[in-house]
This record gives sequence, C-alpha cells and structure tokens, in this order.
Amino acid sequence: MGNQSAHLVWDWNGTLFDDVQAVLAATNASFAEMGLEPLTLERYRELYCVPVPVFYERLMGRRPSEAEWLVMDETFHRHYLAQKASCGLAEGAAELLAQWGLAGRSQSLCSLFAHEELLPVVGSYGIDGHFLRVDGRTGRSGGGKSEQMARHVAALTRSGAVAPGRTVVIGDALDDAVAARHVGAHAVLYTGGSNSRESLASAGVPVVDTLAEAVDTAYALVG
Repeated sequence: MGNQSAHLVWDWNGTLFDDVQAVLAATNASFAEMGLEPLTLERYRELYCVPVPVFYERLMGRRPSEAEWLVMDETFHRHYLAQKASCGLAEGAAELLAQWGLAGRSQSLCSLFAHEELLPVVGSYGIDGHFLRVDGRTGRSGGGKSEQMARHVAALTRSGAVAPGRTVVIGDALDDAVAARHVGAHAVLYTGGSNSRESLASAGVPVVDTLAEAVDTAYALVG
C-alpha cells in the first residue's frame, strides 16, 4: 500500500452538515410554486433521488419543464439560504474529523452544494483544515455526483497519498454509493439525511445511524 492512508471522502449536506429540516422546508417552498402539497420528512426520504428533476417527476407525475425547473430551483436555493443559518454540524462531526486526522489518516469533502457557497460555510465552522481538498459543485444544479467524484478522487490520487481502493465515501444518499462505485471506492451511508434506511439499504453497502458508526465502519473496510 506504500504511504497511502485510509481516506474518507465526506459528503456535506445531510451528512457533516445537519440541514435536513432546512432542505425539507426549501423543497416544500419550491413545491408550493407548482401547487404541490408539502411533504413530510418521511415522505421526502422515501422519494428523494438525483437527478433532482426525477425526484420532482415522482411527485408531479411528469418531468418539470425547463421553465418550471428554473423556478423551482431558484425558489429552493433562496429558501435554503434563509434557513441554513439555523443549522449546524451533525452531532460529533467536528470531533470525528479531528480524531481521524490525529490518527494520521486523510480526508476530504465532496459536495453538490455550490463551490463558492460551500467554502465559506465550511470555513466558518473551523474544520476546513482537516481536509486535503474541499470540492463543491461548479456546474448546473440538479445532477448526480459521479463525475464530480471522479474529478475529486483523480485530483487526490495524483499526489500518490490516496488510492480509490482505500477510500470510503460517507454520505446520506444513494447517489453517494453510486459515485463511490464509479471511482472504485467503498461507501458507508448515513440515515440522518435525505434518504430513508430502506432506500439506503438497496445500495448494498453498510448503512449506519450515526457518524461515529460511519467512521468505525469505514475503518473496518480500509483501515
């Protein structure tokens, strides 16, 4: 294995950042624009998927038009930005990041949250120094994470310190497992975010209820 450490790639929204209630409120605001009934958290977790227009299709019975998507996406982001100030890091997240790093292992952050908005919010919690890289979305919103994960992991592996086979993606959505598989990494899925336990279990990877369990499981996989 050389000097390649066991490496974690963390997701942000719904994983390190406990914002599922803000996401739900913003989603319901965007649905209201289309005359859709609000979702409960349980229903949201049951149906959520990416690409996000497919999620909307599950609720509307059809794919949103381009004009509808733009309205819903703008509404979601406007309401989310207003709500996120009331959110914070998931329980124990800062301590887990510090402990992993103190053990001589590496970690990074790959998120579908807009890159220019992600960097300051991560920095505001004083945790940015734990990560080799922090990469947010730079293109259009609403898509999946696989191609972004591929760029993220490729940048990490160029240094020789990270290998996909010793990397574990920790996230809260089925798409995190898809992205991990895409780059040859492992995945551990956390039930505190956007998908239900039943949905996450369909990925065929470990599913856990706390971030501490996620880190322990990741270490068992690649440590």
